[in-house]
Amino acid sequence: MASGWSRAIGNARSFVGNAMGGLRGGSSLASWAVAGTLAYILWVRPSQQLRREQEEKAALAAASGPYRYVEKRKPIPDPQETGLVYGNKSQGKKSE
Repeated sequence: MASGWSRAIGNARSFVGNAMGGLRGGSSLASWAVAGTLAYILWVRPSQQLRREQEEKAALAAASGPYRYVEKRKPIPDPQETGLVYGNKSQGKKSE
């Protein structure tokens, strides 16, 4: 019965080791540290900065009053008369 428990523990250790990339010791720890650092730099920090900027913009809008804050971006006008993606219906009526 003791061999059954040791085999199960060995299988679990093998599974965990393979799930972590199959590396052992310091190289495994170093690779996880590099991966975690890159994930923080590429994903976590930009999302935190974006959230912070949005909170600052909301605080500015709330502090200056509900109707005083104006967004600086202008909408891009649609050059088509009908707003269709393809073609223009008004040209077809002129030819008749």
